[in-house]
Amino acid sequence: MLTCLLPAYNEAHALPKLIPALGAALTGLDYRVLVVDDGSSDATRQIAQDFATQWPVIVAPHDRNRGLGQAMATGFAWVAAHVESEQDVVVAMDADNTHPAALIWEMLGKIESDSADVVIASRYAPGGAEVGLAWHRHVLSRGASWLLSTAFPIPGAQDYTCGFRAYRVATLQRALSVYGQEGFVSQRGFACMAEILIKLHLIQARIDEVGLVLRYDLKEGASKLPVARTISQYMGLIRELKALQRTMKRA
Repeated sequence: MLTCLLPAYNEAHALPKLIPALGAALTGLDYRVLVVDDGSSDATRQIAQDFATQWPVIVAPHDRNRGLGQAMATGFAWVAAHVESEQDVVVAMDADNTHPAALIWEMLGKIESDSADVVIASRYAPGGAEVGLAWHRHVLSRGASWLLSTAFPIPGAQDYTCGFRAYRVATLQRALSVYGQEGFVSQRGFACMAEILIKLHLIQARIDEVGLVLRYDLKEGASKLPVARTISQYMGLIRELKALQRTMKRA
């Protein structure tokens, strides 16, 4: 079973495009779409629920906006509790329609060939690019990946911050067992994506990448990324994970 995990906050304009695109791209696959509505103030939840009448859509609502990290944690916990086979995979995507659904096949190929436990759709892998991304977002993403890779070199990984990833569900279950649900994803904001990747690396998950052309020009809503706060979160995250790494080595 493939679960497409969409953490969504005020994505009422994007979901009507993204959910049918997933259906068209994943024809022939046994899949479901899990929309974690993170306390949206627009019609995101209602639109997702309406799609559930004709598409394999499940809605997991938050009563208030809790941040991307909590939306990811909710999604991972739901998937781990609804495993159908050892071959289950979850693909997390941004819900703003900037990630191409057709790329999922290439990502699944690396999982199914048993060459990776996590596959990143990477802007920095061969074939990857960014289209329509504001300069400050470009500098932040490049700088963050450089900083994080310097602190935590991960074989096979260049893009530490992109949220478009495929995860072997068995690997997520192992991470939840090691760290606990709250400990696995503790960051509330965008730094959670780096936290997830590095914590999976610390339990020896195998990481690989495929090239992603990020079509940020397709995004209709305003960016939700607070730049200064996110930079601060990355610095704090590195300190926390270095301490965790030392503790795990002593154990």
